[in-house]
Amino acid sequence: MPVIDPTARVASGAVIADDAAIGPFCVVGPQAVLGAGCRLVAHVHIMGRTTVGARTVIYPFASLGTPPQSTRYRGGDTALTIGADCDLRESVTMNAGTEDGGGVTTVGDRGFFMANSHVAHDCRVGNDVVFANCATLGGHCEVGDSVVIGGLSAVHQFTRVGSFAMIGGVCGVRGDVIPFGLANGDYARLEGLNIVGMKRRKFPRERIHAVRRAYQKLFLDPGRFADRLEQAAREFADDETVMQIITFIRDGHHRPLCRPDQSREDPLGKRGLELHGWHIGDPRANDADKVANEWLMRPRGAY
Repeated sequence: MPVIDPTARVASGAVIADDAAIGPFCVVGPQAVLGAGCRLVAHVHIMGRTTVGARTVIYPFASLGTPPQSTRYRGGDTALTIGADCDLRESVTMNAGTEDGGGVTTVGDRGFFMANSHVAHDCRVGNDVVFANCATLGGHCEVGDSVVIGGLSAVHQFTRVGSFAMIGGVCGVRGDVIPFGLANGDYARLEGLNIVGMKRRKFPRERIHAVRRAYQKLFLDPGRFADRLEQAAREFADDETVMQIITFIRDGHHRPLCRPDQSREDPLGKRGLELHGWHIGDPRANDADKVANEWLMRPRGAY
């Protein structure tokens, strides 16, 4: 039998796994489903057609499955689905979907959502993501696997963030961020590649070098972007990591692509030389390579 604190309110019809635990002052609606080993610490609010995967832990004042914050919502029977082994910290909010957006908001497995982070209606969030404090998604966003979104960053509705990308803190993300991309700035611009993340996830060295070369061709070489995209697709046709980036770019249709902050005076973009000097043949590349490697190899906490 599940362990349910006497101060909790669990509506008739809710499906609660036998080994789930519901702490003090939680409210669970009649259509909720809690998987095996779920734990609601205290003061958790779950309503609507919300499914929570096995072993997910939800902390106080989280609110899940509430109606979407959309003026187009017409009161339909929409849903929120959360995967297994997630960690939802204090005051996390996740809304159900809308009728026009497919009806379901989906969050994958092993997500870590820090305090006050938000997933809006009709979003699709992958596995192994990290949302730092107050990271926010607008409606209809798509976030790939192993994405990290920094604290106080907001992603515009309909925007896509590719797998293994990293978004810095206090960013407004208005354009699609490529897989393996590193975006930063008040209005986020592409600053390079999430090499640290790729190394931590044990990507082979040759894959990392291929992605670096593809990034240079796509964003740093001269010529029309459409032509560079087709050239990269032909050159790296056998590399599945690079083709993940190519396919992501080709599939975009709602939002512009997040690109480097380039100008005539700074054609490599902000921090472009620092991030890419080791493979562009610049006479300053040796110094940049040394600085970059020292920075990449220094001890850091997990994110």
